[in-house]
Amino acid sequence: MDETTKIKEEYLKKVKLLKKHNISYYVKDKPTVSDSDYDILKQEILNLEKRFSFLKKFGSVNQIIGAPPSNKFTKIDHLQPMLSLSNAFNADDMEVFIKKINNFLNTNKKNIELISEPKIDGISATLIYEKGILTKGLSRGDGYTGEDILENLKTIKEIPLRIDSNKVPNLIEIRCEVYIGKKDFLKIKDRFANPRNAAGGSLRQKDPKETAKMPLKYFAYGLGAIKPFNFETQSEFLEEISHWKFKTNPLIKVVRDINEIKKQHEKINLIRSSLDYDIDGLVFKVNNLNLQRRLGNTSNSPRWAIAYKFSAEKAITKIKDITIQVGRTGAITPVAKVDPVNVGGVVVSNATLHNEDEIDRKGIRIGDTVQIQRAGDVIPQVVSVDKSKRDKNSKTFKFPDKCLCGSKTIKEFSKSTKKLDAVRRCSKGYNCNFIAREKLKHLVSKEALNIDGLGKKVVEQFWDLNLIKEPSDIFKLDYNKIKKLEGWGELSINNLKLAIKKSQIISLDKFIYSIGIRHIGQENAKILASFFGSIKEFTKLLDYKNREKILTHLVDLDGIGDTQIQSINNFFTKEINTRIIKNLIKELKIQNYSIQNTGGKFSNKKLMFTGGFQNMSRSEAKSIAENNGGKVLGSISKKLDFLVVGGSKPTKKKIDQAKQLNIKIILEKDWNKILNS
Repeated sequence: MDETTKIKEEYLKKVKLLKKHNISYYVKDKPTVSDSDYDILKQEILNLEKRFSFLKKFGSVNQIIGAPPSNKFTKIDHLQPMLSLSNAFNADDMEVFIKKINNFLNTNKKNIELISEPKIDGISATLIYEKGILTKGLSRGDGYTGEDILENLKTIKEIPLRIDSNKVPNLIEIRCEVYIGKKDFLKIKDRFANPRNAAGGSLRQKDPKETAKMPLKYFAYGLGAIKPFNFETQSEFLEEISHWKFKTNPLIKVVRDINEIKKQHEKINLIRSSLDYDIDGLVFKVNNLNLQRRLGNTSNSPRWAIAYKFSAEKAITKIKDITIQVGRTGAITPVAKVDPVNVGGVVVSNATLHNEDEIDRKGIRIGDTVQIQRAGDVIPQVVSVDKSKRDKNSKTFKFPDKCLCGSKTIKEFSKSTKKLDAVRRCSKGYNCNFIAREKLKHLVSKEALNIDGLGKKVVEQFWDLNLIKEPSDIFKLDYNKIKKLEGWGELSINNLKLAIKKSQIISLDKFIYSIGIRHIGQENAKILASFFGSIKEFTKLLDYKNREKILTHLVDLDGIGDTQIQSINNFFTKEINTRIIKNLIKELKIQNYSIQNTGGKFSNKKLMFTGGFQNMSRSEAKSIAENNGGKVLGSISKKLDFLVVGGSKPTKKKIDQAKQLNIKIILEKDWNKILNS
């Protein structure tokens, strides 16, 4: 090999390594080398370019996106939350979605008008215009708070900096999806893992000049806050902003029933490969904006929108082994280790088998040839077994009756189904290392403490090194030890410190969700936070005598049932849980739960509903009460301020109890008067 070839190979090898580090650092936010080692590598490449001019034909290191993305972007609250969407995977799911809408709105109108749009695999962003001038540009962030990426968004030439129209509202928040086209990505594919990572990395560049080098495009698709409110439908909004020179997707279509939904879904699925951008389904939204506002949101997603995913990608592979994993609630999940196979562009080597009953039902054995699938973002799963290819000597998989920690597993009896659960569980809680580690991953997740830079892999790494064993350890990390680890430079450590410090201020509902009580999701956590109000009141659960009294009052809460109450009791009965929670509370500043509307019509009032309503569902009535500062209870007690009685089949027993306790009764006609006043 001559000297020129050696130099070329050395140069290209270093460039390839630099690009790999760039993807880890800029795109994945998970650096694989220290800052100083990265700088040394980059300087070595520059020195080679200076010494050997023939290397210029391969490009230059300066043309590689290399400016570190800023982790000091200003944080800005969205004017309205950018929530994630729930998913539908078939027409039946869509029918359920429509039925839920009709039930909530209390209407028999089955063919409610929806608008459909392609679900682009890009990066969500918000554009805020004040009196027609673009003043803010935010990343999605956690849905409530985003990063200020205005200058980077301005580099996308097709985004209007000013709206020239006499119809423009004083304030408008326009949602958009930023992406890189398939053809454009081919020119830069060596730098990034996929188009989405390329778009995300570009928008998080510290220097907008670097962002400007990337072929970013966008589609405007949604409406956030708006003052004054001057649109009736989503389709009208999209048509108007297209006149304002915003780019909207040409495949958007209004549909009116399940048949039109199916046709549109099939039509776009057939042409998706020919589109210049990646899509994985269609988003369907209620077209009427007033109905959208009435439907509102759950804690996770809007009730008026859903993502109808395309058919799951499937592939054939072979099961090499079956192992078990332990979840944060103690659930024992069997996992198939399969021969690596490409499923929809992703190499899969693991697939869930769900539970013991599922293995028996499908007759799955080690060595079997199986079909696996990925549906949307769902973990790959085994669909079926090709028994014609089974080895005659294969053996039935015997599901272990012990957890990985060695303790016995149990199937709990469900009071609601009157059957044993399908899932086996380890009941040791924090005393099981496998559960404890998964609880830590839940604690730092986006929906809980939301600690950037402390993802699942890092939690596992710190666990193995005994840096974190329980929640309070997060706030006592030994950064001198972390500095010695590969991939941890001064910058990444400082970012982690800042993220941990920021996480110490947390709302009561997020704290309750973060500690991982079984059956207590985000909605239940909000109900409990509203009931307790402060961490001082919540910590009374830690004392047995107080807990017994409190649990009897939780029965009153609408949305909290026997299952949740029993789970709360089980959690705090364990001494290790109370110790760990006490230690965690010492490290946090937990804010009191704030009622959405302290000046609302039902501020600080407790209401209960009985009977059906003519113009709205009971669910919508409850939502209205809560949005107006009220608390909705599930049973009659002296604490109740109002019993709201609908005209259709109210419960006589509840009305009689309310009268005995001198609780004010509001009839449906009076309820409507209050709302319209």
